[in-house]
Amino acid sequence: MRSNMSSPQQKTIDLNLMRVAIGLAERHVGCTYPNPAVGCVIVQPVNGQDPPIMVGRGVTAPGGRPHAETLALAEAGHRAQGATAYVTLEPCCHHGGTPPCADALIQAGIKRVVIAAIDPDPRMDGGGVAYLRRAGVHVTQLTLPPDLAQRSEAVIAGFVKRVTTGLPLISVKIASSLDGRIATGGGESRWITGAAARQYGHLLRARHDAILVGSETACRDDPALDCRLPGMAAFSPIRIVLDGRLRLPIAAQLGQNAARLPTWLFTDGAAAHPPAHYQALKQTGIEVIETTRDNSQQLDLTKIFTILAERGVTSVLVEGGGQLIANLLRQNLVDRLYWFRAPVIIGGDGVAAIPTAIYPTGLALADFPRLALIRTEIFGGDDQGAAQAGVQAGVQAGVQAGARSEGQNSLVEKLEVYHCLRYG
Repeated sequence: MRSNMSSPQQKTIDLNLMRVAIGLAERHVGCTYPNPAVGCVIVQPVNGQDPPIMVGRGVTAPGGRPHAETLALAEAGHRAQGATAYVTLEPCCHHGGTPPCADALIQAGIKRVVIAAIDPDPRMDGGGVAYLRRAGVHVTQLTLPPDLAQRSEAVIAGFVKRVTTGLPLISVKIASSLDGRIATGGGESRWITGAAARQYGHLLRARHDAILVGSETACRDDPALDCRLPGMAAFSPIRIVLDGRLRLPIAAQLGQNAARLPTWLFTDGAAAHPPAHYQALKQTGIEVIETTRDNSQQLDLTKIFTILAERGVTSVLVEGGGQLIANLLRQNLVDRLYWFRAPVIIGGDGVAAIPTAIYPTGLALADFPRLALIRTEIFGGDDQGAAQAGVQAGVQAGVQAGARSEGQNSLVEKLEVYHCLRYG
């Protein structure tokens, strides 16, 4: 039966199956660097009338290989002949660590490929689509509804930024009181947020290629910086420490398990570090990377993130400290801000989340950068009406939160609010 590729029914089928493919890709976000997480679904047949039969599915494997298309084709076997492949990102047509996925699709007899996004990699940028069409494969790029488009873009956001700017996607996570304090005046910080918010923080770690802290945080808190959600230890990110003076103790957790979890330490290559300590850190399994300082005599953050991108890292989650976060904001390096706020007020003697000035003195309020609210989630609130009131009350000045309802301005006890914000 002849397929009507433009029929409303076919478009509905295409969107539903692409939704499945995007869901597959979402499962491996944060563990496929240097490659993006891609989902692929193969169905047979799809003709606008008969219901499609799924014969193969795949998602980019941890470490970036095999690719999603390869795994889906292997599962489909001979049933890929004449089938349609739904792929979240344009199939590659260049030779890298593996043969081109476009060739694999053609050789398997795939007749139609439906994609959600063009690969912005300069080696591709539409080349995969053109390659498939020259081989007689029908290619459709879907126009996704807003909710699905946002999910599709989020899956590949780090990869897109790395190949287009030479920098990874940089996210900052802050857990604070309502008044923006990350510790009491006496330094107590465990725990400001509750268990559910902390678990979500570990999920963020799993969904980023790397996690980064400054030496002050590494020395004071002795963090493990791994993912401790049940069954997700293998999704722990690369741990990165910025330590210009090479202060990290040999006994720190980051050194004790560096043989198991990749750990990179950036330090000042021009400094006269104690040779014994330098060698001892390397012997723990920590990779020491020498870099330079910028004009303010801080480690050059842009250079560090450039090095990370060159190593294939597509996304970095920064968890502190406050001075490092302030420097990142000052240099306009932050893409996303994850701000967890607990229902407690510490007061002026507490430790500020951002302890130093970011913008020039005298800058007019109208000239301060405005953040766009991506989403808000709530932890610990049972009543949805009360929860919504808490969200509205908690949206900070300067955040573009959209329309607010009248009268929703009371704080809610035992309610934790999390905002995901976008810079730029």
